[in-house]
Amino acid sequence: MSEGGFSFDLCKRNDMHASKPPSFLKTGTTIVGLIFQDGVILGADGEGPNIVADKKCEKIHYMAPNIYCCGAAADTEAVTDMVSSQLELHRYHTGRESRVVTALTLLKSHLFSSYQGHDVSAAAAFVLGGVDVTGPHLHTIYPTGSTDTDLPFATMGSGSLAAMAIFESKYRQGLTRDEGVKLVAGIYNLLGSRSNVDICVITKGKQEYLRNYLLPNPPTYDVSDNFSKEAPKAAKSTNLYSLAHRLYKFI
Repeated sequence: MSEGGFSFDLCKRNDMHASKPPSFLKTGTTIVGLIFQDGVILGADGEGPNIVADKKCEKIHYMAPNIYCCGAAADTEAVTDMVSSQLELHRYHTGRESRVVTALTLLKSHLFSSYQGHDVSAAAAFVLGGVDVTGPHLHTIYPTGSTDTDLPFATMGSGSLAAMAIFESKYRQGLTRDEGVKLVAGIYNLLGSRSNVDICVITKGKQEYLRNYLLPNPPTYDVSDNFSKEAPKAAKSTNLYSLAHRLYKFI
């Protein structure tokens, strides 16, 4: 026998039906790396999420003179700056070149200590690469602190599956520098990567950072001309004093 009165059991459900649920947000991040015959090549697109105004984001970060990493997610800048300073202090103390495994240990230890098995408080994921006394190395580090080590090639981000399919079909041992750069630059062809492509080539005692290596969609206007030439001309052609004088008569 049912009781009388009002029932509010479906109020929460009705509120959900009345409001628009959050839509899917595609960041378009793709970061990759591979080992070639002389070292490591890292690549990253420059596409930022919708809330970021800069569509030429710099996703390749300096760790040490012989170590760089591609980073994705919010806390990448803070984490890489912290670990980079620790590596520099370690070099001052030991007088030796930083090893890739040292950077790997510092990154994964920090991410795991902030994760602690329950929630991701430091949101950052990395493709770490470098060349030290033991040779070239390529690793991936996830926000939880888990790692994949000594990989021939690696991909991360929303475009990682498409990039991995290309790497698995076209990668081979002993790639030359030009072949490796061409393969890494192909991340532009992914659906979510519509911006520029940055590449970092790391060899023994040398590193090349190729900013905007591939820039298929350059801007069709020059912002500097608009502000340095057109704006002053418009200001000079307007007699502000006469305008203010005429307005004063009506007051």
